[in-house]
Amino acid sequence: MVAMKIPTALRLAAALMVLVCGLVMEACGVHADDSVNAKLLALFPQFDADHNGKLSSDEQAKTLAFVRKQYGAVWAQRVQALFKAAADDGSVLQARWQEKARRYGQVSQETFRVAMRDGARLATDVYLPDDKGPFPVILVRTPYSRIQMAKGPAENMVNNGFAYVIQDSRGRFDSEGENLPFVGCGWGEHQDGVDTLAWIQQQPWCNGKIGTEGGSAMGITQNLLAGAGAGTNGLTVQHVNVAAESLFEVSYIGGAFRKADVENWMTGNKFDAKSLLLTHQHPTYDDYWRTMDTSLKYSVMNIPAMHVGGWFDMFAQATLNEFIGRQHNGAPGGRGKQKLVMGPWDHGGAKKEDVGELRFPNHQPPPGYGAGAWFAHYLCGEANGIEQRPAVAYYVMGDTTARHAPGNEWRFANDWPIPAAATPLYFVQGGLLDTTKPQAAAAHVEYTFQPTNPCPTIGGQNLTIARGPMNQNKIEQRSDVVLFTSAPLTAPVEVTGRITAKIFLSSSAADTDLSVRLCDVYPDGKSYLLTEGILRARYRKSVEQTAPLTPGQVEEFSVDCWSTSIVFNKGHRIRTTVTSSNYPRFDVNPGTGQSWRDDGAKVPQTNRIYCDAAHPSRLILPIVAPRTAARAVSSHELLMVAFISGNPKMMDNIQDFSLAISPADDMRRGFRREAVEHPQAGLP
Repeated sequence: MVAMKIPTALRLAAALMVLVCGLVMEACGVHADDSVNAKLLALFPQFDADHNGKLSSDEQAKTLAFVRKQYGAVWAQRVQALFKAAADDGSVLQARWQEKARRYGQVSQETFRVAMRDGARLATDVYLPDDKGPFPVILVRTPYSRIQMAKGPAENMVNNGFAYVIQDSRGRFDSEGENLPFVGCGWGEHQDGVDTLAWIQQQPWCNGKIGTEGGSAMGITQNLLAGAGAGTNGLTVQHVNVAAESLFEVSYIGGAFRKADVENWMTGNKFDAKSLLLTHQHPTYDDYWRTMDTSLKYSVMNIPAMHVGGWFDMFAQATLNEFIGRQHNGAPGGRGKQKLVMGPWDHGGAKKEDVGELRFPNHQPPPGYGAGAWFAHYLCGEANGIEQRPAVAYYVMGDTTARHAPGNEWRFANDWPIPAAATPLYFVQGGLLDTTKPQAAAAHVEYTFQPTNPCPTIGGQNLTIARGPMNQNKIEQRSDVVLFTSAPLTAPVEVTGRITAKIFLSSSAADTDLSVRLCDVYPDGKSYLLTEGILRARYRKSVEQTAPLTPGQVEEFSVDCWSTSIVFNKGHRIRTTVTSSNYPRFDVNPGTGQSWRDDGAKVPQTNRIYCDAAHPSRLILPIVAPRTAARAVSSHELLMVAFISGNPKMMDNIQDFSLAISPADDMRRGFRREAVEHPQAGLP
């Protein structure tokens, strides 16, 4: 890695450009978050002497004196102008929004009953600017009530010159048809998304360019629509938040039923009881699920899309998979035109700094990766450089308690996954997690799981129950939870990518679950869940058919623990736990080789984990090589300089690096050019 030497003045310029450009983008509806005052405070936190979250007139004077002394009168004048703009706490931003509103007038709204190919009519609201059309169109298809979901987004989009169309999906609220999740959203017998696109294109207020938008269920409807391929004529671009690619994997992970979230979501949203019955009746991956699996349709997806997800979201891995599939295997028009943003968020939690029991700084998405810029380019023809930005923006988590700890920053990459070394950490009898392959001729750890006393869920990648990184100490005391923990790290270790556990195991039962967690153990002993996986043993060969265990026979099991990105700090320990339940996130395995719904019988499961030379059970981590990163200017700042200056060569340089972006940390350092050497991997 080559350190970029950037003059001090340019560093301040870049930082202030970040702020100024942020305000401009907010005014255009691109990225609305904190007030001007909050942004200034982030640049100069050391002058908030009374820690009240504001810079008083006296504190502003001290800030100006500091800038004048360090960088000269010109920069002091510029900072003073920003303080003046902040005096009314966003008056500049508000004025720009009012100007937009005056330009497009008041929002008008009309409801239509749009007929689908089978005659079912779907309730569809159209919001238009009070101005001459035609307009580019934003389409949202939702099972959550179009009336409720339109509050806020409709006005926002219309004020920015878009027609906004929102529709109750089939069978929901005012729409006709069977009330089942996502029926008609894809490429099957009913193609409601395709039919709605065709209807929009026929309207005089549509200029022929249509984008889709939304998260969660509204993101899933987008993915399913993209899978219709040739039927999506007129669809120009998508912005997909926290969405699944396969509805089978929404319901079943590693063969285990995702009990709490599926049942709570279906019953809470009052879907027909048939919905849950069908889910229970199809525990294997079959033709029922293939009609709702977009991973089978990448080759026909010809639409540019931005995919936004969170490391603690229930669809975290699905977001990554969808990006990879469409970026590399998509049809012309979509292939190579995908973007990915992965943050330290749970389901829909991009605005929250607190996730689970931890607080991640710098958690907001980086500027230039918002829906506004994405739509402005593809629907309005704005040359804002978004296509030239790195394909991936991802947040690397870190120690949230130690100041200046590595991690807790945004980085950019041209593709996913990023280069990393698949590094095995071996299970050692006695509970150690070690880099040295075991040499013992015979070694194992044994536990007995009672299905009547399942291990409880504490946090994780959930929707309707507690979620995010939470301390696992309580369950780690259980006799049926086996711990393997590294020695304290001698230096920071970065893990970014997909994680797998390879476990040699025998069981006394015809079936059992392997529930594996990855945790970051802080020096105080608290063990925070990062990601996890589960495998129902009878699905170890395939999710398409079952194969019961032979009691006492040793087999190797591969447990997918999804992906994460974190720097384990010096002094921390890496821990993996293995048990046979995670309830109520997943249903309990009765051990009979059948579902508990079939006969209700439950049998104890005595499981033996082998950790000897012939059976090296291990956790495989994607460890990123240590590097020297230039902190003279962060890539966050460089991106903004390139964005403002339109300098493509600078943008090309950024794409060749994977630099950390932590502007707040850079500002606290007083804008000094400072190279940070990342130490060698500290695994013991």
